[in-house]
Amino acid sequence: MYRVYEVIDYVKIPPTRFGEPVEVVAEEYLREKHEAKFNKDLGIVILVYDVNVSDTGFILPGDGSIYLEARFKLLSYVPIAHEVVEGVVKDVRNIGLFVNIGPLDAFVHISQVMDSDDIEYNDALKAIVGDKNRKHVTVGDKVRGRITNISFQAAGLPRIAMTMRQPNLGKLEWIGSEK
Repeated sequence: MYRVYEVIDYVKIPPTRFGEPVEVVAEEYLREKHEAKFNKDLGIVILVYDVNVSDTGFILPGDGSIYLEARFKLLSYVPIAHEVVEGVVKDVRNIGLFVNIGPLDAFVHISQVMDSDDIEYNDALKAIVGDKNRKHVTVGDKVRGRITNISFQAAGLPRIAMTMRQPNLGKLEWIGSEK
């Protein structure tokens, strides 16, 4: 789920950047500090925008930089268990699919790709194929799945597991043909 947060932080303006517009320097600093980072409370920060910097700041003894309060907005993605998401298949392996769902990749185990008695990985097609229904999923296919598990790591991005075996889930062209 995408979310927008309003945040207050302090921006360090070094003496080497004193002649530049404060808003530009502050936005660069905040983007470098927050964007493409994962925070367990905020999720994955995608964008910093709408930066407003205060007119007054403070200087710490022994440091020539100015510190200014900045109010800004963050756009972030927070994966939520049981959320239905759509994405594009990025990789197909004998163990399952890796699906890009925006800022993250999710894993779909081969047993969770489709309802079929026998599902197998076809190395020649680089696809997962259903034996009875002959449906297949390969790289580049658009799919819909439900997030079943989110595993937060000590460092790095969370791991996402999905299923595509429930009604109205699966490869998007299958969903349209079943209605």
